[in-house]
Amino acid sequence: MSSMDDLKNAFAGESQARSKYLAFARKADEEGFPQVARLFRAAAEAEGVHAYNHLRAMDGIGSTAENLQTAISGENYEVTSMYPPMIAEAKAAGNRRAQATFQFAIEVEQTHEALYREALALLGQPEEAYDYYVCPVCGHTHKRSAPDRCPVCGTAGSKFLKVQ
Repeated sequence: MSSMDDLKNAFAGESQARSKYLAFARKADEEGFPQVARLFRAAAEAEGVHAYNHLRAMDGIGSTAENLQTAISGENYEVTSMYPPMIAEAKAAGNRRAQATFQFAIEVEQTHEALYREALALLGQPEEAYDYYVCPVCGHTHKRSAPDRCPVCGTAGSKFLKVQ
């Protein structure tokens, strides 16, 4: 195995650990263990540093235009190639939870691709500053303000997370 393969594997592992630890922190908060939640968030931040360093070592961070194009390609792959067979397999297996989470993801990834395409088209023009709002249930991402209800899962807009 090459060092580039090792970097890719390490990046994937650190990225997954970061996400997992953030989920663990949320659960610790829900169960009333705020100090454990802080520990998980701190470890998640450290794993994010590791992932960033690995990605840099792979020359995986380009210009903003290149990064937007990479993001567009990734979202498009998920929408056209990755999630459709996963949804079909989950449906065939009768795994409703998997089918629902994949369906949420595919719908949200379509929005992400559109947002990235818009950002790429506007790159270099004077930027308008606004916030994004993310549905805590399905991840739907909306710009400027939260919708009254999530168009993907129906969650109340008042529950959306503001991202500045």
